[in-house]
Amino acid sequence: MKSLTPLIRHQHHGLTIALAAAAALILSVSAHASAFKGKYPIRVGATVGMVADIVREVAADHAAVTPIIGSGVDPHVYSPTRSDVAVLLRSDILFYSGLLLEGQMTDILVKVSRKRPVYAVTERLRQDYLIHDNTTNHHDPHVWMDVNGWIQAVSVVADAMADFDPVNAAAYQGNAAAYQARLRRLDDYARAVIASIPDNQRVLVTAHDAFNYLSRAYGIEVMGIQGLSTESEAGLKDINRLVGLLVDRQIPAVFVETSVSDKNVKALIEGAASRGHRVIIGGELFSDAMGTAGTYEGTYEGMIDHNVTVIARALGGNAPAGGMQGKLEGH
Repeated sequence: MKSLTPLIRHQHHGLTIALAAAAALILSVSAHASAFKGKYPIRVGATVGMVADIVREVAADHAAVTPIIGSGVDPHVYSPTRSDVAVLLRSDILFYSGLLLEGQMTDILVKVSRKRPVYAVTERLRQDYLIHDNTTNHHDPHVWMDVNGWIQAVSVVADAMADFDPVNAAAYQGNAAAYQARLRRLDDYARAVIASIPDNQRVLVTAHDAFNYLSRAYGIEVMGIQGLSTESEAGLKDINRLVGLLVDRQIPAVFVETSVSDKNVKALIEGAASRGHRVIIGGELFSDAMGTAGTYEGTYEGMIDHNVTVIARALGGNAPAGGMQGKLEGH
């Protein structure tokens, strides 16, 4: 199997990754993709929680997974610390999301890949699947918002682990298949509860454009105050446009995000109120980070269950208070 991390061709946060460096990344990862000869558990580094969760499900007891970017932290603007670099350097194999989600970590990942395999879990997604943002000229990186798309990321991890540690390949593939079956049930649940929202109210207004894949997958209109990256600024024109939408469509709720400031969302509520329309904060959604480690919402399944349940209930749809499995906290 050719172990390969996608080329990064765009500028992000003022950083340009040269084609020569990207080519070196591909060659170096291929060169290091050999059978694991170290001690168990395998030390795995993962940039964001959603990626770490896949690895935990696939590798189980064969690996010790260390996530780098914690819950409630925005990966778009995250600057790696010295301890983060240490995690990268002592890991046997690394996984990251890709599509420029971890913009400021990209050059470090390139360097680290010269000594160990590094995989982007989104590397197999087809170009016609990815959502392109014309403003940034980048692909939208928030693929995990479409459960069916994230199921493909599970296969990337399973194949990479099987390639790296062939002795346990059957276990990795079996764990991945079981996890993907659970995710397919989650995908069905998300589709059903979003579809229960009345048509005229099926509009999700949030702090930034992290929900476009959810929009396409589950049939809900999405409006983000900011762009794909939280570094973009929301102008008064954007705020006024969304206030008009809330009033005209009589949308009952807007949503804040755990990893993004709520100041712009509060401006929407105040703007709607000044025009005689009451809008509430329908809940706090997980966008670029999962919930607290050790909780149900701190897993990928819990993250999505929470999001679609909160969205459906706030916008007039039908969803059980405790979510798909009755595990949501605070319900």
